[in-house]
Amino acid sequence: MAGQKHHVFITGATGYVGSRLAALLVSRGHRVTALTREQSRNRLPKECEAAIGDALNGASYRHLLNGCDTFVQLVGVAHPGPAKARQFVEIDLKSGLEAVQEASGAALSHFVYVRVAHPAPVMKTYIEVRSQCEEALTHSGLNATILRPWYVLGPGHRWPYLLVPFYKAAEVLPSTPLSGLGWSLCRRW
Repeated sequence: MAGQKHHVFITGATGYVGSRLAALLVSRGHRVTALTREQSRNRLPKECEAAIGDALNGASYRHLLNGCDTFVQLVGVAHPGPAKARQFVEIDLKSGLEAVQEASGAALSHFVYVRVAHPAPVMKTYIEVRSQCEEALTHSGLNATILRPWYVLGPGHRWPYLLVPFYKAAEVLPSTPLSGLGWSLCRRW
């Protein structure tokens, strides 16, 4: 419902997307509780409530979900690449499964999971890990939204702007895979 204010719990709120999302939500009047480690507390937008915990251990933040209606899972390995396969399992998979489990036990009305759209086949472990999290989310029964942007445009990430004309053309040409799917580059800030 437009205009409704939410209490949003965000994991990964000190990251590239999370820090901007948290600030945007606060600027729109939503209450934001951001899970963070003590040493990262100062990286949160000042209007956010810092929730000290460990994204890899759901029990460390379970009690912090009380009163929240939305959970946004953004924890993931920074600058993903094929050499980070082990980190995908240890961080992305573990935090994703913990988030789904804890959200399932809380009285939340919505769960948002963000991942990159299926990257190149060389990113096999990343794809497997993120697919496992999505499967757990699907089986959880939670009301969920899964976002799969191809790329997020913003400060420091400008080169994909060169692709915008090609995306626009592909969206309107009936014979391309992008037509009718609403695929586009995410840009907000």
